[in-house]
Amino acid sequence: MVTKQDVLDEYDVSELKESNNVDVSEEELENDSKGQLIKKAGQLRDRRNELNQMASERASKRDELNAKTREKVDEAQEHREKRDELNEQVQEHKEKRNELNAEANELFDEVEQRKQDLELSDGKSIEELEEEIEQLEFRQQTEVLSAEDERELIEKIEEKREKLADKKEKLDESGDLEGLIEEAEEVRSEASKHHQKVTELADKAQEHHNKMIEAYREADDVRDEADAMHELFVEAQEAADKHHEDFVRVQKRLRELDKEEEEERKEEREKEMEEEKKEAEEIYQKFKEGETLDTEDLMKLQKTGLL
Repeated sequence: MVTKQDVLDEYDVSELKESNNVDVSEEELENDSKGQLIKKAGQLRDRRNELNQMASERASKRDELNAKTREKVDEAQEHREKRDELNEQVQEHKEKRNELNAEANELFDEVEQRKQDLELSDGKSIEELEEEIEQLEFRQQTEVLSAEDERELIEKIEEKREKLADKKEKLDESGDLEGLIEEAEEVRSEASKHHQKVTELADKAQEHHNKMIEAYREADDVRDEADAMHELFVEAQEAADKHHEDFVRVQKRLRELDKEEEEERKEEREKEMEEEKKEAEEIYQKFKEGETLDTEDLMKLQKTGLL
């Protein structure tokens, strides 16, 4: 049985170790050079992309496990439905079996009652009497007996023949007793068939029940794996999001540095232009005072628009 912890323990999480992650502090943001921050941004971007790929792979594995869980649940549900269907059939055959057994019991009770009414149950049965008569006749024919013994033997034979004749006469008077017995036995036989069906169907229902339990157990195991994989996905995604946030912070700082540099360049340019203008005005003043200007001075005047 695979547990959630087994997955967490066995899955390779070394790629999420702190040593593999990239971090940037507020102090670094404020004090590092633009080149250092550009390098840091590249590291954050690469690690973020790596973690996003890791998260994507784990999400795919999680979704695959969730799909397998649903398959196992569906399989268990199929076995449940089949088990319930078979149990319904078991109940139907039980009811029919019980009805037939009750009917057979009534018929056998009626047979016994008729036998009692006809006194067929008293004494020995017809089969027993016929067997005893046969044995006595065989003894009479095969043994050497005294006159007294033979007379007693003949009397026994006659006595049993009378009882046999009486039994047969009563049996004839019983009418359709044999038919009733046959009917009762047929009903009992039919009840036995339904009982056999009950046993067969109950065994099949138990098989589906066992398979249902096993499928639910497997679904629980796979669900635990999926839950563990989801935890690993969240772990990777959160780490990716953290790197993305830091990447955005560095990018923002780089834009700020670009803006500061642009403002510095603008200030320097304005300062240069102010100095050039001041110098040009001094040259222009000399020009008005009649001093001779060289080519460089003329170019400075033209550049500032004073000439």
